[in-house]
Amino acid sequence: MSDPHWVKSSFSDAGGNNCVEVAALADGTGIALRESESPGTTLVASRGALRALLVAIKTRDE
Repeated sequence: MSDPHWVKSSFSDAGGNNCVEVAALADGTGIALRESESPGTTLVASRGALRALLVAIKTRDE
């Protein structure tokens, strides 16, 4: 992955060391996620898989 533009979640710790970061893959095939304390470890998911995960999380308690 070559120099993606990482964006921190607005819900992350303001101190900057306890953050979830996301970046779109340059080829448009998916989204990369990482923990700011461990930037060398990256999880890559398709946009559809990430969307399904977020929907499941948001509707879990409904």
